[in-house]
Amino acid sequence: MEEIQSQSDNYRSSSSSASSPASRVPSSNFFYLRKPGALRQPISFEDSPDWEDTDVEVRVEEGGGDSINTATAPVSPSLSKLNSGSLPSPPLPEGAIVARKIAGATIVWKDLTVTIKGKRKYSDRVIKSSNGYALPGTMTVIMGPGKSGKSTLLRSLAGRLDDSAKIYGEVFVNGAKSNLQYGSYGFVERKDTLIGSLTVREFLYYSALLQLPGFFYQKKSVVEDAILAMSLGDYANKLIGGHCYMKGLPSGERRRVSIARELVMRPQVLFIDEPLYQLDSVSALLMMVTLKKLASTGCTLIFTIYQSSTEVFGLYDRICLLSNGNTLFFGETLACLQHFSNAGFPCPIMQSPSDHFLRAINTDFDRIIAMCKTWQDDHGDFSSVNMDTAVAIRTLEETYRSSADAAAVETMILRLTEREGPSLKSKGKASSATRIAVLTWRSLLIMSREWKYYWLRLILCMLLALCVGTAFSGLGHSLSSVGTRVAAIFVFVSFASLLSIVGVPAQLKEVKVYACEDSNRHSGGVVFLLGQLFASFPFLFLISISSSLVFYFLVGLRNDFSFMMYFVLNFFMCLLVNEGLVLVVATILQDMFWSISTLVFIHVAMMLSAGYFRIRSALPGPVWMYPVSYIAFHTYSIQGLLENEYDGTSFAVGQVRTISGYQALHNVYDVSADDDSKWRNLVILCVMAVGYRVVVFLLLHFRVKKSSSLFRFVCCKLKMNDRR
Repeated sequence: MEEIQSQSDNYRSSSSSASSPASRVPSSNFFYLRKPGALRQPISFEDSPDWEDTDVEVRVEEGGGDSINTATAPVSPSLSKLNSGSLPSPPLPEGAIVARKIAGATIVWKDLTVTIKGKRKYSDRVIKSSNGYALPGTMTVIMGPGKSGKSTLLRSLAGRLDDSAKIYGEVFVNGAKSNLQYGSYGFVERKDTLIGSLTVREFLYYSALLQLPGFFYQKKSVVEDAILAMSLGDYANKLIGGHCYMKGLPSGERRRVSIARELVMRPQVLFIDEPLYQLDSVSALLMMVTLKKLASTGCTLIFTIYQSSTEVFGLYDRICLLSNGNTLFFGETLACLQHFSNAGFPCPIMQSPSDHFLRAINTDFDRIIAMCKTWQDDHGDFSSVNMDTAVAIRTLEETYRSSADAAAVETMILRLTEREGPSLKSKGKASSATRIAVLTWRSLLIMSREWKYYWLRLILCMLLALCVGTAFSGLGHSLSSVGTRVAAIFVFVSFASLLSIVGVPAQLKEVKVYACEDSNRHSGGVVFLLGQLFASFPFLFLISISSSLVFYFLVGLRNDFSFMMYFVLNFFMCLLVNEGLVLVVATILQDMFWSISTLVFIHVAMMLSAGYFRIRSALPGPVWMYPVSYIAFHTYSIQGLLENEYDGTSFAVGQVRTISGYQALHNVYDVSADDDSKWRNLVILCVMAVGYRVVVFLLLHFRVKKSSSLFRFVCCKLKMNDRR
């Protein structure tokens, strides 16, 4: 404690001396750049206000108001102007507020500790004995540097932590220990997962159909309310973009669309992970003004923030400041400024409060200070830096534990949990049949608008059919043309299947949208797969029948309608199996480059195995290709098409002897002698199509539950960079 006190006194004295007009000595506590024209003078905020050592008055109001009120604490001039209304906020569009009032809920967490094994190198405890609350009609922000536990605390309150996480402590909803029910809360992830080929109104309408029970016409008013609440009226009929389109909505509007998706349920509690993620200052201010108006309707807002401007900071009601999982402060925003002043770290007048907080508790600044100190020491004009982040964190933590702010929080928690309020009930959800129908229709609309999904494949398959058909045209039906026909069918099926890699970007987007919707319980694995399967039928059938007919007549295959329809059906099932394979790879890897590379390798391996071990004249292949030939769908598709072509035919050998089409084909390609073998191959393709989608269902289930070791192995590094 002596070290902490000495560091605090040193910082306080340097800050006070810097604010004195008589002694404007450059302070070494806050410096990042140099003033123009001053080569050896570090920048310092010299006009730091002189905070008095006054306590925070604690008052518990009978009307259920906030218990933390600053009494005699002087307020930063910039913040006082903001709260007095002298700093104008951007005007909100007309009708941007939902007229209907929302009965919010009170969220209280007491002694909340979260441990995640392997989350951090030095400790498994990500959140350590955190206390706080969120009241209806207010905005509670969780602030802290990177990897301080902001998102973990937010997810623990919403009940959305991984299975590997363990929670100790208590979370109360309206004074009762209970989980938030479906429809009573909304959760918005940090990264936007939207559908670029839909307009804003279409996207929200389909989201409402997936979430809400009832009739279709009842959900239009809910969608319009969400559009008005998030000030999206000017963008309602515009495409979201961002995938196959060169230009879409700006980042601020895309973020508001993500929030509006959760507002269609009219939740009582709304959790938002980084609402200002990747937004500029204007978009951030407009976002926070919109959320402030939304909170005024009664909704309880809890969100995480990394950094914000002074204007945005003044809109917060309460702040929970975290560092390495420790709660350094919880209370009103202005009381947080007083807390830093009492601890010996007053906020400079020219600095944003959030910047000042992060500067004091972010350990990454120590490396910057060390670099600058070394550089200036080498030039012989800089001696030492008084600010130590570790000491500042310990000072703030100790000061908060013994402060009236912490006592006021404990008193308020006791008041909010001494009696139970109305319990939050589930608002019901759409039936599975409705969800399948909605996802099917939505997928049809997406596939018809995104040219990279199926239209490009249709064009490429038509070109392939024209090229292969022209190269093998006019073969005739002699015995000598059997080998050439085998080669034509083999090339057509193999390369048409390889063209499925064109749809990998769209499949990856579908998986990401499903993961977002399933995490909010808007969808499910079976619902997603059936909707995607039913929607792909017309497009795959269009590709199969158009390219098959072009190839069929150019090559001159058997002139019979039943044989031609079997060719189309067999090729359709081949494409359907291939679609399942693409979905499996996209679900496992979730990266465009690796997914395409893996699919190319798999298709080449299947093509080679089907060629080496099925074509009689081919050279013997490696041993590992032999089992691959039995699991490759190319094998069964090509074998069925060849059996369909030569079933019931015969060829004359000389003038007195004839051989059957099977015998002629068997000399070239390994086929079965059974008359029904072509139908058996078709059944095998159907089983493989179903089997691939069962595998996708299992992968999606493990992916969402975060319990798949393979998924962790592939995505561990990506997730560690995004975690806080």
